[in-house]
Amino acid sequence: MNWKFFSKNNKTQPKVKKSKTREWIDALIFAFVAATIIRGLLFSAYAIPSGSMEGTELTGDYLFVSKFSYGARMPITLFSIPFTEPEMYGAKTYWSGVQLPYFRLPGFTSVKKGDVVVFNKPSETGTPIDQQTTLIKRCQAVSGDTLSIVNAQVYINGKPEPNAPKAQTSYTVITDGQEFNPQIFQDLNITIVNQSAANAYEMIIPVDNLTTLKSYSNIKSITPVVAPAGQRDEEVFPHNPKFKWNIDNFGPLVLPKKGMTIPLNDSTIALYSTAIEQYEHNRLGKTNGGFTLNGQKATTYTFKMNYYWMMGDNRHDSLDSRFWGYVPEDHIIGKAIITWFSTDPNKGIISNIRWNRILRPIR
Repeated sequence: MNWKFFSKNNKTQPKVKKSKTREWIDALIFAFVAATIIRGLLFSAYAIPSGSMEGTELTGDYLFVSKFSYGARMPITLFSIPFTEPEMYGAKTYWSGVQLPYFRLPGFTSVKKGDVVVFNKPSETGTPIDQQTTLIKRCQAVSGDTLSIVNAQVYINGKPEPNAPKAQTSYTVITDGQEFNPQIFQDLNITIVNQSAANAYEMIIPVDNLTTLKSYSNIKSITPVVAPAGQRDEEVFPHNPKFKWNIDNFGPLVLPKKGMTIPLNDSTIALYSTAIEQYEHNRLGKTNGGFTLNGQKATTYTFKMNYYWMMGDNRHDSLDSRFWGYVPEDHIIGKAIITWFSTDPNKGIISNIRWNRILRPIR
């Protein structure tokens, strides 16, 4: 029996000391791998580039988005440059030649009404899902719900859906002709959409500041801007003259749900062909007196995914589901949970930090 491992003369080999360069390389590799795992499975940071979610989220807010809440979506585009935008300096940062099927890890919950959700814009067909523009909106309806908008109020399954605490919309403001001090608009976060006359304006006004504006002596009246029922907006989903809908009077529309079966007729084709063809990758056709699905005559269709309805809290300054329709589940990225930093782009470098929004939970 060999007892050499008990021998006092059996000396361990001295460790080779790493060079400073090797230590830095190892540290960078570890940091890259750790950041990739955290960003892919747990959290991602996003910036708010526009005002569609004001006053809940402001332009210049920086968010943490939880990917594990709904379950992390695995990469679809296999080859891309990490931590970059899909396009930089006019060149793509990914190669779409190899794409993996949609797969999501189990999450702690599902998308709920009222959640502030980050997702990929569904109308950008021809681009891999995970390389499409990233948007943030509030979920107004989930799969299986019936959604209607009546005079700018959202109804879900016949009941009014509570508005976001900081929701805002546009108003017609009539004055006595006296000019405003421009500082008023900055202080009250009011945006002038247009001015139709010397004393008539359309303004987007935060609900918290509406009473303050009404108190000014030169204000004669403030009334909400609401597109009347029956007045069709060609830009509004489903872009079909059969449906005379607009952003303030819309629906009813049933959100597709996985396993839900619909009859195929002219109305359902107008409402759901985008989901059937673009999102669930089928081929619809029309024959004498009926429809075909992937070349076979069909009278019904059963959905393969769940779908959601997303709208901005700034109702009259948001391109959302009212324009491009429902959001498929494979476009969902995660739930916005906290504003970790915020800067005001309209102020100087020193004074632009919004200290009251740092580490602020998103509701």
